[in-house]
Amino acid sequence: MYRETGSEAVAGAVLWWSTVPPEAAPSRILPDGCLDLIWSSHQGLLVAGPDTTAQVGEGTAGERYVALRFPPGTGPAVFGVPAYELRDQRVPLAALWSGPRVRELDERVAYADRPDRVLEAIASERLREGGGPDPIARPVVARLDRGVDVAGTAAALGLDPRQLHRRSRTLFGYGPKTLARILRMQRALALLRAGVPAAEVAARSGYADQPHLSREFRGLTGVPPRELVT
Repeated sequence: MYRETGSEAVAGAVLWWSTVPPEAAPSRILPDGCLDLIWSSHQGLLVAGPDTTAQVGEGTAGERYVALRFPPGTGPAVFGVPAYELRDQRVPLAALWSGPRVRELDERVAYADRPDRVLEAIASERLREGGGPDPIARPVVARLDRGVDVAGTAAALGLDPRQLHRRSRTLFGYGPKTLARILRMQRALALLRAGVPAAEVAARSGYADQPHLSREFRGLTGVPPRELVT
């Protein structure tokens, strides 16, 4: 009922589709530092902000979703608001853009043979008009994802830690320390799902030990790692 693929129109973005099956169990949506532009067959155009902890989604049976997930730091350039204003929220796009414009876009998506292409076109137009995402986003993510600490990341980019914190809140919704925790959790989860033993995952991902990994997963996702793998 869920599938995704890389976007060919928006660099680093991911298109995803989902249909809520009858009697579906609530789904756990993990934090990833991203913002999403979502079209729902029941709710129209929505924006999903960056999460600090897992969200539990409970759609209506038969509800269809088509969405474009932007890489960390790109969403604010599309939606025109700082990411921290959308942190841990799901809001109608009409709360950010003019109502008539959103209604026109919603109809385009709803009646399109390829609604995913319409979402890509909306995002591409906004990025062209705004000059694209802040170029600092990618190197911040790359360094934090490699395990570089906040001070080292700031220094490499010619910023002091306070400047990096402010820029990060605008781009990602939270400071670099939180973003680093989320990126590390995502790296570790990928290794766990690939069958790597938890103790090895902890060592390779930069956790002090396996209990530290488990505590971090519980804090960010609400469940122990094994529940996300099985």
